[in-house]
Amino acid sequence: MDKEHPSAARVYDVLLGGSANFEVDREMAGRMLAAEPQAERFARANRSFLRRAVQGLLDEGIDQYVDLGSGLPTVGNVHEIVHAANPAGRVVYVDVDPVAVGYSRSLLADVDDVAVVQADIRDVEAVLVAPETRRLIDFSRPVGVLAVAVLHFIDVDPAGILNRFRAVAAAGSHLVVSHLTTPLQMTRETVGVVQRYRESTGSPLTFRTRDQVADLFAGWELLPPGVVPVDQWSPEPEDLEDSADLGPVPIWAGMGRLTSPTRA
Repeated sequence: MDKEHPSAARVYDVLLGGSANFEVDREMAGRMLAAEPQAERFARANRSFLRRAVQGLLDEGIDQYVDLGSGLPTVGNVHEIVHAANPAGRVVYVDVDPVAVGYSRSLLADVDDVAVVQADIRDVEAVLVAPETRRLIDFSRPVGVLAVAVLHFIDVDPAGILNRFRAVAAAGSHLVVSHLTTPLQMTRETVGVVQRYRESTGSPLTFRTRDQVADLFAGWELLPPGVVPVDQWSPEPEDLEDSADLGPVPIWAGMGRLTSPTRA
């Protein structure tokens, strides 16, 4: 267990107010907050988007989910949202961080129809053939593929990852994406924190534009309201209150639907 270097999953946990993190992660989160005081708000907005998106998929009858780069389990995790509406819903979490995976497995040991796969999401085959995935996910039926706050850690061909999942998914499946974009105020301090984050976590942290994020939905029908700031994607009143007068959140978000499958 690496306690000497921060991890993306644990830093995110800090920003969400979680406790499954180490001092090195809290130190990095502190640097991020010094450079961008709204970083906690951005994390909360992304988490709220995840909740709204999953609830929307539940309303569409989706009962199985693959959560890529799931990170650490915190309040409002995908399986909690799913099981509140459908106790028989199935969720597979995927993450490469052994701490995130180990902690998730310990918390979910007694939860039915939920499993955790330790894999790099760039190795799509490893995700698809994992025993947990084979046991819980039936790709002949619609599935929700969640790529929330993870693809900005992929510097080369993130679309290739999504294309591979699209190739095995059934018509009626949905893709949910949120993705960091360049902050409006990219100060010298912000640039320094981003560089330190990249160096210390080993994560590339690639910012992408709205058009680049929209391109990730190639082959999927992009649903209204399209690719928009994460806090503006089908917001609820409390989400609007949280964003009032604070400016846009530099995270793009969108949802796509697979109307015709492309089998591998």
